[in-house]
Amino acid sequence: MPRTAITLTETIEHLSVLNEHGEVDTDLEPEISQDTLLELYRAMLLGRRFDERMLDLQRQGRIGTFPPIKGQEAAQMGSIIHLKESDWLVPAFRETAAEIWRGRSLESVLLYYNGFNEGTIIPEQQKDMPMSVPVGSQILHATGIGYGAKYRKNGEIVMTYFGDGATSEGDFHEGLNCAAVYQVPVVFICQNNQWAISIPLKQQTRSETIAQKALAYGMPGIQVDGNDILAVYVATQEAVQRARNGGGPTLVECVTYRVMMHTTADDPSRYRSDEEVEKWMLKCPLSRFEKYLRQKNILNDTNCEEIESLVLDRIQTAIHKAELQMAEPPDPLDMFDHLFEKLPPHITRQKEEMSRYLNSLRTGNRREGEHDG
Repeated sequence: MPRTAITLTETIEHLSVLNEHGEVDTDLEPEISQDTLLELYRAMLLGRRFDERMLDLQRQGRIGTFPPIKGQEAAQMGSIIHLKESDWLVPAFRETAAEIWRGRSLESVLLYYNGFNEGTIIPEQQKDMPMSVPVGSQILHATGIGYGAKYRKNGEIVMTYFGDGATSEGDFHEGLNCAAVYQVPVVFICQNNQWAISIPLKQQTRSETIAQKALAYGMPGIQVDGNDILAVYVATQEAVQRARNGGGPTLVECVTYRVMMHTTADDPSRYRSDEEVEKWMLKCPLSRFEKYLRQKNILNDTNCEEIESLVLDRIQTAIHKAELQMAEPPDPLDMFDHLFEKLPPHITRQKEEMSRYLNSLRTGNRREGEHDG
């Protein structure tokens, strides 16, 4: 039998609206209110300054290892803004700015990176999953939540984040394939920051883009300049609307860069050059957005200084509160109460055993004190 060609008509677009000089393509510029633009800028600045302050704290030995987000603020804020409170956020481990936007406190972040279980507590009504350290595993969770939302017809959608390294994992392929087959309302945000710890993108895939992998699963895909908050905003808005209207999932590849180390336990100078970092710093998402807002007369020297001061005050207040909380002995029984909706019998037995042990320590301390007196 002869060979016959199968014609594939799908294409992948690259979207850029705002370049590194703050110049905008007015034909593609989204309509965003001045208040919202300022709110986005404040959130990006908070993410950047908090990240920088945490690095100082880590180097001082006041918090443990953490993954910096510097350089990826636009990819997070341009996408997360489209979620409603009733929607689901399923993060990886480098989405601090997005989590804060959704209501996570700065104190919670500081507690978490100091090893306090209290830093993992998510308010009962907040539809955010905890950060996921195993690479790519949260993609499956997002697809499952999306399937549940579709089954219940409750109007919820899901947004999940992952890096380029996760696209080399089986969980990525299984999650996207299942999401497309069942047309679940999930927006997959790939923060392609060029490095999976020390492995560059060119050693992870032969594909020209990550976005084109969506075509293999029968879902829309788009690549955007991930340092351009307007491009991320436009592409994610389309994906969110598609999900809400029953159009199924979308893969959005945000091409960005991890300016800092993978985590504070990493030394990036061992595998990449300073010249590469400097080149990407010229594309900084925060300075690019600031130039744009100044050109629109939304930002000026006065309100920039005011916003900076408020952000720094908020961060310092959070540090003070977190350190006061960490100075108080935590209740070990809290570790049992935030993993299951209803404790299974074996965990209940463990909690009871721990409670008896703690009571015995308290009783023993009291008796020792009485004897000493």
